[in-house]
Amino acid sequence: MRATIAILSAFLAVSTLAATPARAVDAPYEERLLRLAEVLGSLHYLRNLCGETGNLWREQMEALLASENPTIDKRARFVARFNRGYRSFAETHVTCTESTMAAIERYMKEGEALSRDTAAMFGN
Repeated sequence: MRATIAILSAFLAVSTLAATPARAVDAPYEERLLRLAEVLGSLHYLRNLCGETGNLWREQMEALLASENPTIDKRARFVARFNRGYRSFAETHVTCTESTMAAIERYMKEGEALSRDTAAMFGN
């Protein structure tokens, strides 16, 4: 549970990046946020597979989109990355196993690091 709280706190820090106005050029942190979207999609699938109920990770994705307020094309890229993360595990994990739990742990750590480091490097 502490890891969940930590990743959510770090995620909220990344949300402050939305204060910058939309530009035609990709923001320097956009690839990091796209990867975060993919991690959120993976966690949405894996955590629910292992017994978590609800849409916490999808809601975090919606919060990311709301904070970034991307153009239609960029929004499609974020959604595609979330879906790619979800589908990549849906194809290979059909039951919750030790391998699934290890993947969850890795993705929780990666998501937390992406959020924390992106906020530290690019936050206001």
